[in-house]
Amino acid sequence: MVTISTDGPLWTLDLGDDENRFSPERLDAVGEALDQIESSTEPAVLITTGGGKFFSNGLDLEWLGQNLDQHDSYVARVQELLARVLVLPVPTVAAVNGHAFGAGAMLAMAHDYRVMREDRGYFCFPEVDIHIPFTPGMNALVTSKLTPRTALDAMATGRRYGGGDAAAVGLVDVAVSSEELAETAAGLVRDLAGKDRATLGTIKARMFAEVVSALGSVNA
Repeated sequence: MVTISTDGPLWTLDLGDDENRFSPERLDAVGEALDQIESSTEPAVLITTGGGKFFSNGLDLEWLGQNLDQHDSYVARVQELLARVLVLPVPTVAAVNGHAFGAGAMLAMAHDYRVMREDRGYFCFPEVDIHIPFTPGMNALVTSKLTPRTALDAMATGRRYGGGDAAAVGLVDVAVSSEELAETAAGLVRDLAGKDRATLGTIKARMFAEVVSALGSVNA
């Protein structure tokens, strides 16, 4: 179950305690949670995390396999979520509590900052091994956040990165113990809560304009 809670300026979006795949229902719930923070007017930051051993395993391939006629509209919805998080007008951080695979890893990449557990979970783009090429939008998102060397290694090999290795190559900003995950994530953004939303949103929108445009189309 997706939940969102507040503690002063800290808004925590919990994706759930299962594999947290992007089912249509979960996409609806995450969208509604983002509606809440966007409609607020007080200083705010967003922390996104999970409640179990997964951050997110990405696309709901089982649902997609049963609804192939909705493939394009489904992928478009996932990309819309990624674009929305990318330019959200408040500071954002992904607290990667466990496995982040495929589009789940892309959701983490869409945040301003990423913190990962060093003792559990893998950060992985498995597309090369499951024969699903990156869409142009997903490609643009990942490459916008990584060096060319790291992007090639991560996207073309399907390598599974533990927290320490992910931090070493810049997939995440820092890897910490499970006990430190929540506070470290909060510490990265707490002091940024007062940034003017209109200004910050415009900066992000212009910075990532090409990525957002690419995410706006499934096939272009």
